[in-house]
Amino acid sequence: MSVEFYRGWMNGDWLTHPAHAIAAAWIIWALSWFVAAIWSRQTTQRASFADEAPYRIVTALGAFGLFGILPVGQLDHQLYPIGDALLWMMFVIVVAGFSFCWWARLTLGALWSGTVTRKEGHHIVDTGPYALVRHPIYTGLLLAGFATAIARGSVESFLGEALLILGCWMKARVEERFLSEQLGVEQYAAYRQRVHMLVPYLL
Repeated sequence: MSVEFYRGWMNGDWLTHPAHAIAAAWIIWALSWFVAAIWSRQTTQRASFADEAPYRIVTALGAFGLFGILPVGQLDHQLYPIGDALLWMMFVIVVAGFSFCWWARLTLGALWSGTVTRKEGHHIVDTGPYALVRHPIYTGLLLAGFATAIARGSVESFLGEALLILGCWMKARVEERFLSEQLGVEQYAAYRQRVHMLVPYLL
């Protein structure tokens, strides 16, 4: 996703140009997510920096690749023709992904955290999207990322999405190990047996 994506959004072209609309969706989601971070309970325990650093690095590299920020221009050439119809379809999927993220965020309520933590009164949430997958926020984010990668159509974007998938999987593993220790191994194991991690009925 080039600088022109963001320039077009700032000029108001996102209302008519699907590529700019995709960029606008990401910016609006990121800003709203950041503002909503104030709605969270006090942290009582958190994972160590050593546990969190690997997935943070991988996820950051994935985001850079997805949005064309990595200095690998030779990987940024377009792999296939991309028309407005395809871009609008991907915009709809991006919005669907973010909507799934917000459904999960609202279901978690004040238990949400951007890092691996235990909140006051923490418990296993298994309703709403958490009855479909154990990490629906990551599912929605990866769906939006996949649609964005298709919209960009470059090796770099698909490599970035692959790294995002890996980063989310790594973070999910850290979260599940941490929550099992904090909330009880048997209790969390029962939830893991009932519900898949990221893709309903598959993964």
